Amino acid sequence: MLRVMDVDYIKDYELLVTFNDNSRKMIDLKPFLTGEVFGELLDKKKFIQYGLTRYTIEWTNGADLAPEFLFENGTPC
Repeated sequence: MLRVMDVDYIKDYELLVTFNDNSRKMIDLKPFLTGEVFGELLDKKKFIQYGLTRYTIEWTNGADLAPEFLFENGTPC
């Protein structure tokens, strides 16, 4: 099962995500920040308010993304 082990804020809406298989991916989430819940995260003050759950990233407004989504949409680095 894929899990997010670490996440670092890079700039704007970019995160560096480390997974439990030791792969690291850079992902720009701006194109995905739409709708009622994720649209709130276009406010950078809210975007940087995230933490790790047991499996993935979760923001203080309750938004989260599946590790598989982050893995598939990220760029290896």
